[in-house]
Amino acid sequence: HSKIHEYAEHLTSLLPDYLDVVYLVNSGTEANDLAMAMARLYTGSYDIVSLRNAYHGLSAFTMGATSVGTWLHQMPHRNGVIQSMNADVYRGPWGGSNCREDSSQVIDRKCDCAAGQCKASDMYAGQLEDVLKHCTPKKVAGFIIEYIQGVGGCMQLPRGFVSKAFELIRAKGGVCILDEVQTGFGRLGSHFWGFEAAGCQPDIVVMAKSIANGFPMGAVVTRREIANCLTGALHVNTFGGNPMSCAAGKAVLEVMEEENLQSHALEIGRYTLKRMEELRDKYPIIGDVRGRGLMLGLELVGDRESRTPLDPAIVANIFEDCKDMGVLLGKGGLYGTVFRIKPPLCVTKEDIDFTMAVMDVAFARHRPK
Repeated sequence: HSKIHEYAEHLTSLLPDYLDVVYLVNSGTEANDLAMAMARLYTGSYDIVSLRNAYHGLSAFTMGATSVGTWLHQMPHRNGVIQSMNADVYRGPWGGSNCREDSSQVIDRKCDCAAGQCKASDMYAGQLEDVLKHCTPKKVAGFIIEYIQGVGGCMQLPRGFVSKAFELIRAKGGVCILDEVQTGFGRLGSHFWGFEAAGCQPDIVVMAKSIANGFPMGAVVTRREIANCLTGALHVNTFGGNPMSCAAGKAVLEVMEEENLQSHALEIGRYTLKRMEELRDKYPIIGDVRGRGLMLGLELVGDRESRTPLDPAIVANIFEDCKDMGVLLGKGGLYGTVFRIKPPLCVTKEDIDFTMAVMDVAFARHRPK
């Protein structure tokens, strides 16, 4: 059907030339599942590395790469996936006041790094190197990562970390998978894809969610030499790449270009982050604000110095109060104490002002005595 080819051509035109083969599926979990299988088939190796606090799906394969305990079921799930320490500059052992790119910084950690340097990034990369030395054989299949961890609470990795991690994985013979299920399609504002913001070149890119504006669709895009690994046996996805999904996906790309939604996400995202910083400065229960474009997070704490998570009952009251006043927020993070602010890319400044006003009232009502 022509829509399949038209969509694949439009999608690959937005990616580097070397990413020229598209597999269409129905969800982000299916896409990550296929990407992990391709990494294993292509390299002939088994071990895959992910980060703690990551979310990549809940299938038998992808649950192994997911490392947010509240999402894990009592069933076998690691299946050859090894986790490295998360590069968390807010809660982790290393972090400073200049670790994040194009975002709000951690307010209560100092930094003596020179311009363009990030010692925290080096330390977390060192942890990954240690995992590779001690926990994997001579060769690994791959590494899967989100540029900003979505379910994990809009957790932003330190500058330069993704590129350093890719270098370490490739030295072990593995391929690098960038999970763009939540960061892709212009949401970051500054870039269309998270890997562009990270300044790296993934071997496999996974995408879903925004790909068709809610219509069931996902995609895996990779190099032809990696894609050829599936020719060793038959492979099919019954509804993947169906003409209706492709028409929806193509329409999304056309509207994004016509309405310049990526630039809009950059402008409104920076405005939203500024308004979130104002709330943080007003309410001590807001420990951290972070993110890029319109993928933003606001973390609630009982104590800023210790970063103790805010009482879940208070978080729930604030969450429900915002809903009753007309604002739907997402929740994330291991403790469920991060409000995830990820509105549609067509959101207006007036929408943001309303949202911040509602949150202001809710925080005032429920601040600890």
